[in-house]
Amino acid sequence: MLLLAALVATAAWSCGFAQNVPMQSPLSVTKPKGSVRLRCHFKDVSVNFDSTAIHWYQQKVNKAPVRMLYFSGSISVDDGFRANRYRIEKDSSQKLCTLTINDITPDDTATYYCAYPYWDTRVYSEYYKVFGTGTKLIVSDKGHIPPASSEILQKEHENMITYVCLIEKFYPDVIRVTWTDEESKEVTDNVVKGDTWSPKNDDRYSVSSWLTVPVENKDKNYNCKYEHESQQHSLPTQDYTKTAPPEEDCSANRGNSTVFNRDHLMHRTAYLVYIVLLLKSTMYYLIVLFFIYRMWAPTKHQGKTA
Repeated sequence: MLLLAALVATAAWSCGFAQNVPMQSPLSVTKPKGSVRLRCHFKDVSVNFDSTAIHWYQQKVNKAPVRMLYFSGSISVDDGFRANRYRIEKDSSQKLCTLTINDITPDDTATYYCAYPYWDTRVYSEYYKVFGTGTKLIVSDKGHIPPASSEILQKEHENMITYVCLIEKFYPDVIRVTWTDEESKEVTDNVVKGDTWSPKNDDRYSVSSWLTVPVENKDKNYNCKYEHESQQHSLPTQDYTKTAPPEEDCSANRGNSTVFNRDHLMHRTAYLVYIVLLLKSTMYYLIVLFFIYRMWAPTKHQGKTA
C-alpha cells in the first residue's frame, strides 16, 4: 500500500530531510464518475513554494510510476495524457497544490503522487525528486465502507505491556494508523503496523497495530488513531482496553459498551504475527539502507579519489 511513498520517506529520513516530504490528502478516493481533487500540502516543506516546479505521477498496480504532467507557472502534460482533463491550482497562502482530474474512468484507477526537485548541496549538488505520501483513486460503483469495529487488546508479559489496536472490515484498504501519548505527541518507538488483510470471499479489509510500553506506564493513556476515507477516529487505551486475567480470554470494549471475548489462541497467534512483522520490518529497513549505501558509495569514492 503506497509502497513507493514509504520507501521514499524512509530514504529521506535516512538522508536527513524527512520533513521535506509533502503530505497528500485525501488518503484515498472511491467514486464511479465525475471529477476528483487531489491535494499536495507543502506546509512543512522547506522550499520556495512559489518558484518550485511540481510534478504529478500516476502509478498503476504492478507498474512503475509514470509522470503525467508538471506545473511551473503553466501546466505541461506528458504524452499519453489528455491535457483537457487536468487542472492545476496553487495556493501560495496555504502552500497547497491541487490537481483536478475530470471525467474519470476505470482506467484512472491508480495511486497518484506529487513530487518536486530537490538539490542536496551537501553532496556535490546531488539531484533528487521527493515524492509525496500518495492518494489512491478507485473508480468503482462500490463506495467506501467505514470500519465495522475497532478495539484495543492488552497483554502484560514480564515487565512490558503490549496494546494491539485492531480495526476490522473497512473498504478500501488504504488506512493510516498512528499512536499518540497523553500530550498528543506521536509515538514511533516500539510501534509495529501490520499489513492489511482480507478474508477469502470478503472484499473488506482489517489491520492491526502494536504498541509496546514498559509496565510502569500502565496508568498512562495512549491513543490509537486511524484515518480512513470514510472517517477518522481515536481509541484511548484507558477507555477501550480491558485487561484479562492470565490464561483467560481477553475482553475489549467495542463501540460504546459492547464487550466481546477473544480466546487464548488468538493471543498466541497475535504474538507470532507480531514477531514476524518485527523481523519483516527489520528486513525492509536493511534493504533500504543497502540501496542507500550503494547509491552513496560511488560518490564518496569519487570524492576521495579527487
